[in-house]
Amino acid sequence: MEYKRYGGVIALRLDKGDDITESVYTVAEKEGVKAAKVSGIGATDDFTVGVFDIAKKEYEKFVFNGNHEINALDGNITEKDGKPYIHLHITATGKGGKVVGGHLIKGVISLTGEIIITVTDGKITREYDETFGINRWKF
Repeated sequence: MEYKRYGGVIALRLDKGDDITESVYTVAEKEGVKAAKVSGIGATDDFTVGVFDIAKKEYEKFVFNGNHEINALDGNITEKDGKPYIHLHITATGKGGKVVGGHLIKGVISLTGEIIITVTDGKITREYDETFGINRWKF
């Protein structure tokens, strides 16, 4: 992993074996990011996504292995309990052009990852909402 900050934009390069969410968290913590948009592309061969089951208030998980191109990595950085909170979704194309995606639970880079973090001037926090079973934005 390597990154460089250009004012309100952070360019983050991930290398083979880097975990996507952990890497974004590390940068957010080092740079003191309280609110930001995250977007990226790259390649992965080991990732887990979830689709939230509203009735059960938990993610149904799907694991994917094998070469996949990351078409879109999209999400945000907020703050919960004084620490960065990373919320990412991923869409990726695998063998035969099959596209899969969802809430990124785990993702390991297989070749490279190119991520842009656009920092917002401000702070967005999260608070657990018992009704929905998720950590919702709080202003």
